[in-house]
Amino acid sequence: MVNATPYLFPSRHIKSCKSPLLMAIEASHILNVMVLSTLRPTSMLPDSLRLNDSAVRVSAMGTSDPITPPPGEDDEPEFEIDVVVRPRTRTRKPSMFTVLMLNDDYTPMEFVVHALERFFGKSRDEATDIMLEVHQHGVGVCGVFTYEVAESKVAHVMDLARKNQHPLQCTLEKE
Repeated sequence: MVNATPYLFPSRHIKSCKSPLLMAIEASHILNVMVLSTLRPTSMLPDSLRLNDSAVRVSAMGTSDPITPPPGEDDEPEFEIDVVVRPRTRTRKPSMFTVLMLNDDYTPMEFVVHALERFFGKSRDEATDIMLEVHQHGVGVCGVFTYEVAESKVAHVMDLARKNQHPLQCTLEKE
């Protein structure tokens, strides 16, 4: 829980708005944050607003703008504008992993081509090219995937090789 004090953005920072709510919203564009707001009489507001660790409470009270009535008038309740400012979360691209097939002297070339077609969606020509690269250079790139997908494809190739009693090895490495 964050114990934040109310803060009114100084007008020198935001010149185009008069309303505290509009000031907070414009500040959110400057700060690159998301704003959630409420407008309620102060008697209905809780003493503290529960927020997560990355949120800040911005409050403005008793201004002379048309949205918030002036304080001290008995005929109109005093209003408070609460603005909850939370940072926007940015998603990162997942780490990519390269699936490699290793050469051995016992696995038939046709079996390697079959595994590449079946698990990696390669055409016959692409699979043959990768198989020849594995045969001639000792290792060949089958594809680049996220970790979970790469791990699954390696497991499928290894299971098929074991079921057919071939020592074919397939690994993954981070790009």
